Amino acid sequence: MGGASWKNSGPWPAILQFFPPKSKFTVDQIPDLTGQVIIVTGGNVGIGYETVKGLLRRNAKVYLGARSKAKADAAIASLKEATGKEAIFLELDLASLASIKNTAEEFLNVERELHVLFNNAGVMAPPDYPLTKDGYDLQFGTNVIGHWYLTELLMPALLAGVETSPDHHARVITTSSSGAYFTTLDFDTLTDTPARKKVSPEMLYYQSKFGNVVVARQVAKRYAEKGIISISVNPGNIQSDLQRYVPKVARMILNAVLLYPTPYGALTQLFAGTMPEALNHNGEFLIPWARLGKCRPEAYEDELGERLWKWLEDEVKAHTKL
Repeated sequence: MGGASWKNSGPWPAILQFFPPKSKFTVDQIPDLTGQVIIVTGGNVGIGYETVKGLLRRNAKVYLGARSKAKADAAIASLKEATGKEAIFLELDLASLASIKNTAEEFLNVERELHVLFNNAGVMAPPDYPLTKDGYDLQFGTNVIGHWYLTELLMPALLAGVETSPDHHARVITTSSSGAYFTTLDFDTLTDTPARKKVSPEMLYYQSKFGNVVVARQVAKRYAEKGIISISVNPGNIQSDLQRYVPKVARMILNAVLLYPTPYGALTQLFAGTMPEALNHNGEFLIPWARLGKCRPEAYEDELGERLWKWLEDEVKAHTKL
């Protein structure tokens, strides 16, 4: 990697992406999505909500994955008012492997095909070091393990979607963050260990977002020949429900100085999930707004990617019948 490696790690690339050039892509450019079946996890708030809105406006059949039916129903009603189209609630708790399995089974019982999976949901820097129901760090468990398991369970529908997609591909789009530049993986911090408690909640979040990039590349490597496009994205610095654990005054300053309105956050992942040009970016990392970028060098190391994939397989098999 030579002397250029430093350019793609640490704060510098993240800072540069705080101030992207004006987007050349708008949601109006999305092609008609009639006949396309799409899932958006965390579709009831923030970037996920705006992603669902953009897809409904282009006539997709959209399943909105969320934990709370009440919150999902409110979002679905609001989306119908905005678009005239109705999303479908898909109950999903990414912090529970059993719930994920139930969700996948429920979906596969009613749909044979899936054309795009937006692995969008996430949790950021909760206090008090919470765990998932299966004993993993909540952030890594939700953001990485949960989405990996959901993707694997839905792969039969994605492969069926390849056959009927107009461009003969199905897509898995994973929402990462500029936080992916700040750290790599420490496997000792993924479960309830003393090592985990020595790492700040913010760094655990960054680790999960780096993990998203690694997994997205592995999905591309393993399924590209079968027609699967897998892309991770930094959606940009966006006002969203993710900041709910940030102190109020700090949140006000962030909103005023660094954060863009929520609809901007959907641009890069909508581009990745719908546009013909995105087919050229399998396994890559897109940055604001809808541009090809590069994550930190370690994200492209096959040895690390294969180690994480095997860890995910072994851990999920230990808790479930994959």
